[in-house]
Amino acid sequence: MFDLHMHTVWSDGKNTPEEMVQEAIRRGLETVGISDHSSGDPCGMKLEQSPEYRKEIGRLKEKYAGQIRVLCGLERDFLTDDFGEYDYTIGSVHWLAMPDGHHVSIDWTPEKLREGAAAYFGGDMYALAEAYYATEARVAEVTKCDIIGHFDLVTKFIEADPSFDVRHPRYIRAWQQACDTLLKTGKPFEINTGAMSRGYRTGPYPAGEIRQYIRERGGKMLLSSDAHAKEHIAYGFENIREETLLRWE
Repeated sequence: MFDLHMHTVWSDGKNTPEEMVQEAIRRGLETVGISDHSSGDPCGMKLEQSPEYRKEIGRLKEKYAGQIRVLCGLERDFLTDDFGEYDYTIGSVHWLAMPDGHHVSIDWTPEKLREGAAAYFGGDMYALAEAYYATEARVAEVTKCDIIGHFDLVTKFIEADPSFDVRHPRYIRAWQQACDTLLKTGKPFEINTGAMSRGYRTGPYPAGEIRQYIRERGGKMLLSSDAHAKEHIAYGFENIREETLLRWE
């Protein structure tokens, strides 16, 4: 078993990389990937911190060789300027850049999401979702990622704050168009349990109907926890069964 999406004190996580590696060993993982947030995300590292971050993960690779395979990853935000060398990267969209230089937060709070819709989309949440998915469609091209992160992040708060209907034709059309574009890249989508472990959602990203759409079109998926604390490593993996899950070699 492997888990390639987790955050540490290098960005917005609770534990050190070494604590995460030790917990992954305790849980019996074969491979663990540390993937802290990149520059371009307010929660992320500054670009000048990246070399020291890679050095620290390299130290852990050597220290725990023979016990677990440790990989140095990065959750590379759409707005990042960090294109350094990593074992793998996860491409994600956390913010929408607006023409006036401001940014709309996708996953900070439901209030911030609504404020962004009011300020830049005339209060039209479907227009915001369309802008999000138009950006998401380019995430592999722009970030040069190996894995597509939490594809439908715009629905993080949808269970507690149903600000739009995920069954609406405009919403469905937006995610399908983005999904079709990303499927052509051959990059795997992660099945991300992070919002479940933090109490925002009862199911993983992406939603079941999106996972079915990906499966039916031959897309690849892999499990990730998006853990921000060691107790959430591999969270909920035992409850997810997908015939198209990918092994990370």
